Amino acid sequence: MCRNIKTLFNFDPPATDEEIRDASLQFVRKLSGFTKPSRANEAAFDRAVTEMTAAARSLLDSLVTEAGPRNRETEAARARARALERFGSS
Repeated sequence: MCRNIKTLFNFDPPATDEEIRDASLQFVRKLSGFTKPSRANEAAFDRAVTEMTAAARSLLDSLVTEAGPRNRETEAARARARALERFGSS
C-alpha cells in the first residue's frame, strides 16, 4: 500500500500539491487499513487526508538543505535500474 510514497523534498521542480496529497492518501490508507473507507468512516478518512496533506506541505516548506535539488528524471532512472537489478527484465 505505501510503496507509492516517494521522497518529495529537494526536487526540481518542487513537489506539486497533487503529489503531496497522493502521498498523504497512501499514508492514511496504511494507518487505517482501508483502501476505500465505508460511508460511516468516509468523513473521518477525508479529514485525515486533508490534515495530513497540510502537515506534509508545512513540513516540506520548512525543511532546509545546502544540497542542490535532485533531478526527477535522474532519480527515476536510478529507481528503474534498481528495480531491474532486483527483479530482472520481464
